[in-house]
Amino acid sequence: MRQEITTICTSDIGGQTRGKGYPTRDRERRLERGIGWTPTNALITPFGKIAPSPWGPFGDLVMHPDPATETRIDFGDGSAVEGFVMADICHLDGTPWEVCTRGFLNRVLKALDERHGLSVRAAFEHEFAYFGADEQPNSPYALGAVRRLGPFGELYLAALDQAGIELDTFMAEYGPSQYEVTVGPAIGVRAADHAVLVRELARATAWRLGEQRVSFAPLLRPDAVGNGVHVHFSLFESATGRPVNHDPDRPDGLSESAGRFIEGMLRKMPAYLALTASSPVSYYRLTPNRWSAAYNNLGYRDREAGVRICPVFDPTRIAKQYHFEYRAADATASPYMVLGAMLAAGLWGLDQGLDPARVFEGAPQHFDDAHNEARGVRRLPLSLTDALDAFEADEDLTPIITPVLKSAFLAFKRFEIGLLKDLPPEALCARYAEVY
Repeated sequence: MRQEITTICTSDIGGQTRGKGYPTRDRERRLERGIGWTPTNALITPFGKIAPSPWGPFGDLVMHPDPATETRIDFGDGSAVEGFVMADICHLDGTPWEVCTRGFLNRVLKALDERHGLSVRAAFEHEFAYFGADEQPNSPYALGAVRRLGPFGELYLAALDQAGIELDTFMAEYGPSQYEVTVGPAIGVRAADHAVLVRELARATAWRLGEQRVSFAPLLRPDAVGNGVHVHFSLFESATGRPVNHDPDRPDGLSESAGRFIEGMLRKMPAYLALTASSPVSYYRLTPNRWSAAYNNLGYRDREAGVRICPVFDPTRIAKQYHFEYRAADATASPYMVLGAMLAAGLWGLDQGLDPARVFEGAPQHFDDAHNEARGVRRLPLSLTDALDAFEADEDLTPIITPVLKSAFLAFKRFEIGLLKDLPPEALCARYAEVY
Protein backbone atom coordinates (compact mmCIF):
# COMPACT_ATOMS: atom_id res chain seq x y z
CA MET A 1 0.00 0.00 0.00
CA ARG A 2 1.18 3.54 -0.78
CA GLN A 3 -0.25 6.88 0.23
CA GLU A 4 0.32 9.72 -2.24
CA ILE A 5 1.80 12.95 -0.83
CA THR A 6 1.31 16.55 -1.95
CA THR A 7 3.71 19.25 -0.75
CA ILE A 8 2.64 22.87 -0.28
CA CYS A 9 5.68 24.86 -1.42
CA THR A 10 7.31 28.25 -1.33
CA SER A 11 10.31 29.50 -3.30
CA ASP A 12 12.39 31.15 -0.60
CA ILE A 13 14.87 34.02 -0.55
CA GLY A 14 17.64 31.64 -1.58
CA GLY A 15 15.68 30.28 -4.53
CA GLN A 16 15.14 26.94 -2.78
CA THR A 17 11.76 25.21 -2.98
CA ARG A 18 10.67 24.30 0.54
CA GLY A 19 7.38 23.29 2.11
CA LYS A 20 5.26 20.83 4.05
CA GLY A 21 3.43 17.76 2.78
CA TYR A 22 0.07 16.16 3.47
CA PRO A 23 -1.76 13.02 2.30
CA THR A 24 -3.19 13.89 -1.10
CA ARG A 25 -6.53 12.43 0.00
CA ASP A 26 -6.86 15.54 2.27
CA ARG A 27 -6.72 17.88 -0.74
CA GLU A 28 -10.01 19.73 -0.22
CA ARG A 29 -9.34 20.44 3.43
CA ARG A 30 -5.78 21.65 2.77
CA LEU A 31 -6.83 23.88 -0.13
CA GLU A 32 -9.23 25.56 2.26
CA ARG A 33 -7.09 25.71 5.40
CA GLY A 34 -3.51 25.59 4.15
CA ILE A 35 -0.69 24.43 6.38
CA GLY A 36 1.33 26.07 9.14
CA TRP A 37 4.69 27.76 8.60
CA THR A 38 7.26 29.50 10.79
CA PRO A 39 8.71 32.99 10.09
CA THR A 40 12.31 31.94 10.79
CA ASN A 41 12.05 29.32 8.01
CA ALA A 42 12.52 32.25 5.60
CA LEU A 43 16.12 32.57 6.83
CA ILE A 44 17.25 29.00 6.17
CA THR A 45 20.19 29.47 3.81
CA PRO A 46 20.90 27.16 0.86
CA PHE A 47 23.59 25.53 3.02
CA GLY A 48 21.26 24.66 5.90
CA LYS A 49 22.35 27.15 8.54
CA ILE A 50 19.85 29.82 9.61
CA ALA A 51 20.71 33.50 9.29
CA PRO A 52 20.15 35.67 12.40
CA SER A 53 16.38 35.85 12.75
CA PRO A 54 14.37 38.70 14.29
CA TRP A 55 11.59 36.19 14.96
CA GLY A 56 13.59 33.44 16.66
CA PRO A 57 11.27 30.60 17.77
CA PHE A 58 8.22 32.88 17.86
CA GLY A 59 5.35 33.45 15.46
CA ASP A 60 3.04 31.45 13.25
CA LEU A 61 2.09 31.79 9.61
CA VAL A 62 0.00 29.78 7.17
CA MET A 63 0.83 28.66 3.63
CA HIS A 64 -2.28 29.08 1.46
CA PRO A 65 -1.96 26.92 -1.67
CA ASP A 66 -3.01 28.31 -5.04
CA PRO A 67 -5.07 25.56 -6.73
CA ALA A 68 -4.09 26.88 -10.16
CA THR A 69 -0.53 25.70 -9.49
CA GLU A 70 -1.34 22.11 -8.50
CA THR A 71 1.13 19.75 -10.15
CA ARG A 72 0.91 15.97 -10.25
CA ILE A 73 3.51 14.16 -12.36
CA ASP A 74 3.51 10.38 -12.67
CA PHE A 75 6.70 9.23 -14.37
CA GLY A 76 5.17 5.80 -14.90
CA ASP A 77 8.21 3.93 -13.59
CA GLY A 78 6.92 2.94 -10.20
CA SER A 79 8.58 5.87 -8.44
CA ALA A 80 6.58 8.15 -6.18
CA VAL A 81 4.33 10.69 -7.85
CA GLU A 82 5.64 14.27 -7.86
CA GLY A 83 2.82 16.21 -6.23
CA PHE A 84 3.16 19.82 -5.14
CA VAL A 85 1.40 23.18 -5.18
CA MET A 86 2.76 26.72 -4.80
CA ALA A 87 1.52 28.84 -1.92
CA ASP A 88 1.25 32.38 -0.62
CA ILE A 89 2.49 32.78 2.96
CA CYS A 90 0.07 34.77 5.11
CA HIS A 91 -0.52 35.80 8.69
CA LEU A 92 -3.14 33.79 10.55
CA ASP A 93 -5.74 36.47 9.77
CA GLY A 94 -5.16 35.92 6.05
CA THR A 95 -3.21 39.11 5.35
CA PRO A 96 -0.09 38.63 3.19
CA TRP A 97 3.25 38.18 4.96
CA GLU A 98 5.76 40.69 3.64
CA VAL A 99 8.66 38.21 3.38
CA CYS A 100 6.76 35.83 1.07
CA THR A 101 8.51 36.01 -2.32
CA ARG A 102 5.32 35.13 -4.23
CA GLY A 103 3.45 37.74 -2.23
CA PHE A 104 6.09 40.32 -3.18
CA LEU A 105 5.57 39.64 -6.87
CA ASN A 106 1.79 39.77 -6.50
CA ARG A 107 2.11 43.09 -4.66
CA VAL A 108 4.09 44.63 -7.53
CA LEU A 109 1.73 43.21 -10.16
CA LYS A 110 -1.24 44.72 -8.36
CA ALA A 111 0.44 48.14 -8.15
CA LEU A 112 1.35 48.08 -11.85
CA ASP A 113 -2.28 47.39 -12.73
CA GLU A 114 -3.80 49.88 -10.29
CA ARG A 115 -1.44 52.77 -11.09
CA HIS A 116 -1.00 52.31 -14.83
CA GLY A 117 -3.52 49.73 -16.02
CA LEU A 118 -0.74 47.41 -17.17
CA SER A 119 0.04 43.73 -16.84
CA VAL A 120 3.05 41.65 -17.84
CA ARG A 121 3.52 38.55 -19.94
CA ALA A 122 6.83 36.76 -19.28
CA ALA A 123 8.79 33.57 -19.82
CA PHE A 124 11.94 32.36 -18.08
CA GLU A 125 14.68 30.80 -20.22
CA HIS A 126 16.90 28.43 -18.21
CA GLU A 127 20.37 26.98 -18.76
CA PHE A 128 21.59 24.03 -16.70
CA ALA A 129 24.15 21.23 -16.56
CA TYR A 130 23.12 17.57 -16.64
CA PHE A 131 25.64 15.32 -14.95
CA GLY A 132 24.35 12.15 -16.59
CA ALA A 133 25.83 13.20 -19.95
CA ASP A 134 29.57 12.90 -20.59
CA GLU A 135 31.42 16.14 -21.21
CA GLN A 136 32.86 16.22 -24.70
CA PRO A 137 34.72 19.01 -26.49
CA ASN A 138 33.34 20.49 -29.68
CA SER A 139 29.73 19.82 -28.77
CA PRO A 140 27.98 23.24 -28.69
CA TYR A 141 24.45 22.90 -30.11
CA ALA A 142 25.42 19.44 -31.42
CA LEU A 143 22.94 16.71 -32.20
CA GLY A 144 25.35 14.29 -30.54
CA ALA A 145 25.11 16.23 -27.28
CA VAL A 146 21.34 15.71 -27.27
CA ARG A 147 21.85 12.03 -28.07
CA ARG A 148 24.17 11.60 -25.09
CA LEU A 149 21.33 12.67 -22.81
CA GLY A 150 19.70 9.30 -23.36
CA PRO A 151 16.06 9.43 -22.24
CA PHE A 152 16.47 12.51 -20.02
CA GLY A 153 15.28 15.04 -22.61
CA GLU A 154 12.19 13.07 -23.60
CA LEU A 155 11.20 12.33 -20.01
CA TYR A 156 11.79 15.92 -18.96
CA LEU A 157 9.71 17.43 -21.75
CA ALA A 158 6.95 14.89 -21.07
CA ALA A 159 6.92 15.97 -17.40
CA LEU A 160 6.67 19.65 -18.38
CA ASP A 161 3.87 18.76 -20.77
CA GLN A 162 2.01 16.90 -17.99
CA ALA A 163 2.38 20.03 -15.86
CA GLY A 164 0.58 22.06 -18.51
CA ILE A 165 3.58 24.17 -19.48
CA GLU A 166 3.81 25.32 -23.09
CA LEU A 167 7.07 23.98 -24.48
CA ASP A 168 9.16 26.08 -26.83
CA THR A 169 12.72 24.77 -27.33
CA PHE A 170 15.18 22.33 -25.81
CA MET A 171 18.78 22.19 -26.96
CA ALA A 172 22.39 21.45 -26.18
CA GLU A 173 23.98 24.75 -25.22
CA TYR A 174 27.53 26.05 -25.69
CA GLY A 175 29.12 24.52 -22.58
CA PRO A 176 29.99 20.85 -22.08
CA SER A 177 26.96 18.98 -20.66
CA GLN A 178 25.03 22.25 -20.74
CA TYR A 179 21.43 22.42 -21.94
CA GLU A 180 18.77 25.06 -22.34
CA VAL A 181 15.00 24.88 -22.01
CA THR A 182 12.58 27.62 -23.01
CA VAL A 183 8.86 27.66 -22.39
CA GLY A 184 6.00 29.77 -23.63
CA PRO A 185 4.96 33.02 -21.94
CA ALA A 186 2.49 33.24 -19.08
CA ILE A 187 0.73 36.17 -17.48
CA GLY A 188 1.88 37.68 -14.20
CA VAL A 189 2.72 35.36 -11.32
CA ARG A 190 2.17 32.28 -13.49
CA ALA A 191 5.44 32.99 -15.30
CA ALA A 192 7.36 32.63 -12.03
CA ASP A 193 5.29 29.59 -11.03
CA HIS A 194 6.35 27.96 -14.28
CA ALA A 195 10.00 28.80 -13.62
CA VAL A 196 9.83 26.86 -10.35
CA LEU A 197 8.32 23.90 -12.21
CA VAL A 198 11.02 24.02 -14.90
CA ARG A 199 13.72 23.70 -12.24
CA GLU A 200 12.06 21.13 -10.00
CA LEU A 201 10.94 18.84 -12.81
CA ALA A 202 14.46 18.82 -14.27
CA ARG A 203 15.75 17.68 -10.87
CA ALA A 204 12.95 15.13 -10.53
CA THR A 205 13.65 13.67 -13.98
CA ALA A 206 17.38 13.39 -13.39
CA TRP A 207 16.89 11.66 -10.03
CA ARG A 208 14.80 8.95 -11.68
CA LEU A 209 17.61 8.12 -14.10
CA GLY A 210 19.91 6.36 -11.67
CA GLU A 211 19.89 9.26 -9.21
CA GLN A 212 21.57 11.61 -11.66
CA ARG A 213 21.71 15.36 -10.97
CA VAL A 214 21.24 18.65 -12.74
CA SER A 215 22.60 21.99 -11.65
CA PHE A 216 21.29 25.45 -12.45
CA ALA A 217 24.20 27.10 -10.60
CA PRO A 218 25.63 30.18 -12.36
CA LEU A 219 29.06 28.54 -12.75
CA LEU A 220 30.27 25.01 -12.11
CA ARG A 221 33.88 26.22 -12.27
CA PRO A 222 35.31 29.74 -12.49
CA ASP A 223 36.49 29.11 -16.08
CA ALA A 224 33.32 27.29 -17.21
CA VAL A 225 30.49 28.55 -19.38
CA GLY A 226 27.84 30.07 -17.14
CA ASN A 227 24.19 29.11 -16.63
CA GLY A 228 21.95 32.13 -16.90
CA VAL A 229 18.25 32.78 -16.46
CA HIS A 230 16.94 35.15 -19.11
CA VAL A 231 13.50 36.68 -18.61
CA HIS A 232 11.55 37.55 -21.75
CA PHE A 233 8.75 40.00 -21.04
CA SER A 234 6.26 42.42 -22.54
CA LEU A 235 3.58 44.78 -21.24
CA PHE A 236 -0.08 44.91 -22.18
CA GLU A 237 -3.20 46.81 -21.16
CA SER A 238 -4.91 44.89 -18.37
CA ALA A 239 -8.41 45.84 -19.52
CA THR A 240 -8.05 45.08 -23.23
CA GLY A 241 -5.03 42.80 -23.63
CA ARG A 242 -3.55 45.24 -26.16
CA PRO A 243 0.29 45.15 -26.32
CA VAL A 244 1.86 48.53 -25.51
CA ASN A 245 5.54 47.90 -26.25
CA HIS A 246 5.95 49.03 -29.85
CA ASP A 247 5.50 52.39 -31.55
CA PRO A 248 6.80 52.58 -35.13
CA ASP A 249 7.10 56.37 -34.93
CA ARG A 250 9.46 56.40 -31.94
CA PRO A 251 13.23 55.67 -31.78
CA ASP A 252 14.02 51.97 -31.94
CA GLY A 253 10.29 51.26 -32.15
CA LEU A 254 10.04 51.60 -28.36
CA SER A 255 6.74 53.04 -27.15
CA GLU A 256 6.72 55.87 -24.63
CA SER A 257 5.22 53.84 -21.78
CA ALA A 258 7.44 50.82 -22.37
CA GLY A 259 10.43 53.15 -22.73
CA ARG A 260 9.77 54.70 -19.32
CA PHE A 261 9.36 51.25 -17.81
CA ILE A 262 12.66 50.05 -19.32
CA GLU A 263 14.43 53.24 -18.24
CA GLY A 264 13.33 52.56 -14.65
CA MET A 265 14.76 49.05 -14.92
CA LEU A 266 18.06 50.34 -16.28
CA ARG A 267 18.53 53.11 -13.71
CA LYS A 268 17.74 50.85 -10.79
CA MET A 269 19.49 47.72 -12.05
CA PRO A 270 22.57 48.22 -9.82
CA ALA A 271 20.21 48.62 -6.84
CA TYR A 272 18.19 45.44 -7.42
CA LEU A 273 20.87 43.23 -8.98
CA ALA A 274 21.31 41.32 -5.71
CA LEU A 275 17.70 40.15 -6.02
CA THR A 276 18.27 38.67 -9.49
CA ALA A 277 21.90 37.47 -9.26
CA SER A 278 21.93 36.31 -5.67
CA SER A 279 25.14 34.41 -5.00
CA PRO A 280 28.84 35.29 -4.81
CA VAL A 281 29.55 33.09 -7.87
CA SER A 282 26.94 35.01 -9.89
CA TYR A 283 29.45 37.85 -10.21
CA TYR A 284 32.17 35.68 -11.77
CA ARG A 285 29.70 35.28 -14.63
CA LEU A 286 28.52 38.90 -14.97
CA THR A 287 31.64 40.15 -16.73
CA PRO A 288 32.21 41.70 -20.16
CA ASN A 289 32.84 39.50 -23.20
CA ARG A 290 31.09 36.52 -21.62
CA TRP A 291 27.68 36.80 -23.30
CA SER A 292 26.15 37.89 -20.00
CA ALA A 293 25.17 41.28 -18.61
CA ALA A 294 27.86 43.51 -17.11
CA TYR A 295 26.28 46.96 -17.65
CA ASN A 296 22.84 48.52 -17.20
CA ASN A 297 22.43 49.22 -20.90
CA LEU A 298 19.61 48.68 -23.38
CA GLY A 299 20.79 46.78 -26.43
CA TYR A 300 19.23 46.05 -29.79
CA ARG A 301 19.57 42.29 -30.22
CA ASP A 302 22.68 42.52 -28.04
CA ARG A 303 23.23 39.44 -25.86
CA GLU A 304 25.57 41.28 -23.51
CA ALA A 305 23.10 44.06 -22.70
CA GLY A 306 21.41 44.27 -19.32
CA VAL A 307 18.13 44.49 -21.22
CA ARG A 308 17.82 43.79 -24.92
CA ILE A 309 15.16 44.35 -27.55
CA CYS A 310 14.49 40.93 -29.04
CA PRO A 311 14.16 40.18 -32.76
CA VAL A 312 10.79 40.04 -34.48
CA PHE A 313 10.48 37.17 -36.93
CA ASP A 314 7.19 38.19 -38.53
CA PRO A 315 7.07 41.91 -39.43
CA THR A 316 3.30 41.69 -39.95
CA ARG A 317 2.89 40.87 -36.24
CA ILE A 318 5.44 43.27 -34.81
CA ALA A 319 3.07 44.81 -32.25
CA LYS A 320 2.48 41.37 -30.75
CA GLN A 321 6.02 39.98 -31.01
CA TYR A 322 8.03 43.06 -29.98
CA HIS A 323 9.36 42.32 -26.50
CA PHE A 324 12.38 42.55 -24.19
CA GLU A 325 14.81 40.28 -22.38
CA TYR A 326 16.39 40.83 -18.96
CA ARG A 327 19.75 39.04 -18.83
CA ALA A 328 21.32 39.78 -15.41
CA ALA A 329 19.71 36.86 -13.56
CA ASP A 330 20.43 33.28 -12.57
CA ALA A 331 18.80 30.46 -10.62
CA THR A 332 20.34 31.35 -7.26
CA ALA A 333 17.50 33.87 -7.10
CA SER A 334 13.85 32.98 -6.59
CA PRO A 335 11.97 33.60 -9.85
CA TYR A 336 9.42 35.58 -7.84
CA MET A 337 12.16 37.91 -6.61
CA VAL A 338 13.62 38.22 -10.12
CA LEU A 339 10.38 39.19 -11.81
CA GLY A 340 9.23 41.27 -8.84
CA ALA A 341 12.47 43.28 -8.79
CA MET A 342 12.33 43.95 -12.52
CA LEU A 343 8.73 45.08 -12.35
CA ALA A 344 9.27 47.18 -9.23
CA ALA A 345 11.98 49.15 -11.03
CA GLY A 346 9.87 49.49 -14.17
CA LEU A 347 6.93 50.65 -12.07
CA TRP A 348 9.17 53.30 -10.50
CA GLY A 349 10.14 54.47 -13.99
CA LEU A 350 6.48 54.86 -14.93
CA ASP A 351 5.62 56.59 -11.66
CA GLN A 352 8.46 59.07 -12.17
CA GLY A 353 7.58 59.72 -15.81
CA LEU A 354 11.19 59.16 -16.85
CA ASP A 355 12.38 59.93 -20.34
CA PRO A 356 12.13 56.72 -22.39
CA ALA A 357 15.21 54.52 -22.60
CA ARG A 358 17.47 54.70 -25.63
CA VAL A 359 19.49 51.92 -27.19
CA PHE A 360 23.20 52.09 -26.38
CA GLU A 361 25.26 51.74 -29.54
CA GLY A 362 28.18 49.32 -29.25
CA ALA A 363 29.66 47.49 -26.29
CA PRO A 364 30.08 49.66 -23.14
CA GLN A 365 33.44 48.08 -22.26
CA HIS A 366 34.86 49.58 -25.47
CA PHE A 367 34.21 53.15 -24.27
CA ASP A 368 35.50 55.23 -21.36
CA ASP A 369 33.43 56.02 -18.29
CA ALA A 370 32.64 59.58 -19.43
CA HIS A 371 31.12 58.31 -22.69
CA ASN A 372 29.03 55.71 -20.86
CA GLU A 373 27.93 57.93 -17.99
CA ALA A 374 26.72 60.59 -20.41
CA ARG A 375 24.30 57.93 -21.66
CA GLY A 376 23.33 56.71 -18.20
CA VAL A 377 25.30 53.48 -18.53
CA ARG A 378 27.44 52.16 -15.71
CA ARG A 379 29.17 48.96 -14.72
CA LEU A 380 27.03 46.72 -12.56
CA PRO A 381 28.28 45.82 -9.04
CA LEU A 382 31.32 43.54 -9.15
CA SER A 383 30.37 41.33 -6.21
CA LEU A 384 27.35 40.26 -4.21
CA THR A 385 28.66 42.36 -1.31
CA ASP A 386 28.72 45.46 -3.54
CA ALA A 387 25.28 44.63 -4.89
CA LEU A 388 23.84 44.26 -1.38
CA ASP A 389 25.33 47.63 -0.40
CA ALA A 390 23.70 49.24 -3.44
CA PHE A 391 20.38 47.57 -2.60
CA GLU A 392 20.55 48.76 0.99
CA ALA A 393 21.42 52.34 -0.02
CA ASP A 394 18.56 52.70 -2.50
CA GLU A 395 15.37 54.14 -1.02
CA ASP A 396 13.20 54.49 -4.13
CA LEU A 397 12.23 50.82 -4.33
CA THR A 398 11.89 50.26 -0.58
CA PRO A 399 8.18 51.16 -0.32
CA ILE A 400 7.12 48.45 -2.80
CA ILE A 401 9.69 45.90 -1.60
CA THR A 402 8.91 46.87 2.05
CA PRO A 403 11.48 47.42 4.81
CA VAL A 404 10.70 44.03 6.38
CA LEU A 405 11.48 42.05 3.21
CA LYS A 406 14.50 44.22 2.49
CA SER A 407 15.93 43.69 5.98
CA ALA A 408 15.35 39.92 5.82
CA PHE A 409 16.99 39.66 2.40
CA LEU A 410 20.05 41.64 3.47
CA ALA A 411 20.48 39.61 6.66
CA PHE A 412 20.06 36.33 4.77
CA LYS A 413 22.55 37.11 2.01
CA ARG A 414 25.21 38.69 4.21
CA PHE A 415 25.10 35.65 6.48
CA GLU A 416 25.35 33.36 3.45
CA ILE A 417 28.43 35.25 2.24
CA GLY A 418 30.02 34.86 5.67
CA LEU A 419 29.46 31.10 5.68
CA LEU A 420 31.67 30.59 2.63
CA LYS A 421 33.98 33.61 2.73
CA ASP A 422 37.17 31.56 3.12
CA LEU A 423 36.58 29.27 0.14
CA PRO A 424 38.64 29.81 -3.04
CA PRO A 425 36.66 30.36 -6.25
CA GLU A 426 36.85 26.72 -7.39
CA ALA A 427 35.48 25.39 -4.11
CA LEU A 428 32.86 28.13 -3.94
CA CYS A 429 31.55 27.23 -7.39
CA ALA A 430 31.49 23.56 -6.42
CA ARG A 431 29.37 24.27 -3.33
CA TYR A 432 26.79 26.22 -5.31
CA ALA A 433 26.79 23.58 -8.05
CA GLU A 434 25.84 21.01 -5.40
CA VAL A 435 22.99 23.06 -3.97
CA TYR A 436 21.43 24.40 -7.18
